[in-house]
Amino acid sequence: MPHRPTIDALNDRIIHCRRCPRLRTHCKAVAATKTARYHDKPYWGKPVPNFTPDSPADAASARLLIVGLAPGAHGANRTGRMFTGDRSGDFLYTAMHRAGLCNQPKSIDLGDGLGLIDTAVTSAAHCAPPGNKPTTQELAACSGFLDQTFIALPHLRVVLSLGQIAHRAVLNLYRQRGHVDRLSRFPFAHGAKFSFETAPSLLCSYHPSQLNTFTGRLTSDMLLAVLVKAKELAFAGA
Repeated sequence: MPHRPTIDALNDRIIHCRRCPRLRTHCKAVAATKTARYHDKPYWGKPVPNFTPDSPADAASARLLIVGLAPGAHGANRTGRMFTGDRSGDFLYTAMHRAGLCNQPKSIDLGDGLGLIDTAVTSAAHCAPPGNKPTTQELAACSGFLDQTFIALPHLRVVLSLGQIAHRAVLNLYRQRGHVDRLSRFPFAHGAKFSFETAPSLLCSYHPSQLNTFTGRLTSDMLLAVLVKAKELAFAGA
């Protein structure tokens, strides 16, 4: 049986990761140059750890894991917390609050009081990539952290992938663990649900990127519906 890391220990390894020089250089460069809107704000500029409920016991008891693509250059790469400080995060946490998965709709910085409820948030890549496009090799280098996150959250019952890259990252892990054989049997589609005998159920949603939300491809009601379904599955029979 694999060793079960604590969330704190795992997050410490994520923060100090040096596996992808291109991404580390980019994160530091963005933190140094900043953007005009946040010129007077400190930047995290490092790999962003998993976001979980505050107490170790509550974190380990999370039933739902939300998986995104990667930290935003001036969002999580600035704040140091997943989906925080940009419009994607605003969109996500507003919907999560409506679904009862967090205590407030605002996600501004580490001191804003946001807390998760029975939920953890992570991403396929933990460093902000240039153009929001991590390479295949960079995603593979980060895949071990996703595996360790699953191990550290033994009560997971549902995974929600935000976007196709997150979806594939979860399926690659499931294939590695022997839960699936061919990824083509589990095509990404908004609202799709896949069940497995020995792994958490997998739900899909379009990513709450500005491209998707500004064009109406993903509306707040669409995201809320998927989150409500995820919550219902996570607590079915509980």
